[in-house]
Amino acid sequence: MKSAEYKNLNLLQMAELATKIANELTVGSVVCLSGDLGTGKTFFAAMLINKLTGKADSVTSPTFNLVHNYPSPKGEVWHFDLYRLKSQVEVQQLGIDDALRYGISIIEWPEIIQSILPENCVKIAIDFAKDESKRNLSISFAQ
Repeated sequence: MKSAEYKNLNLLQMAELATKIANELTVGSVVCLSGDLGTGKTFFAAMLINKLTGKADSVTSPTFNLVHNYPSPKGEVWHFDLYRLKSQVEVQQLGIDDALRYGISIIEWPEIIQSILPENCVKIAIDFAKDESKRNLSISFAQ
């Protein structure tokens, strides 16, 4: 497992990092975003989705819908927000198995489904920096 740490990133730097990661994603890729409320998981997901779709869409958190889908030249992008879910069964009813197999999955609050995630998923933890307008990111991914 390879990892990297990024400290004191502003929004522009986070967007640039998301673009670099999006360039490497293909069907079957899974990006897991963890962190407290308000740390920027949805912002990071939106930057990934915008790069994948080639559009500067208004990407919103699927907190209430639980999942949003976006067509992209690389394959369908599935954006999950699992914050409100209580069991893995609820997640599987959303079509997560198909997303993991046939799409590019971006998952906010992935902790509930750790046991079904592929080993090669990209795990990104986002935390507040001392300057609360900036973020620290810890990224781990398979080599």
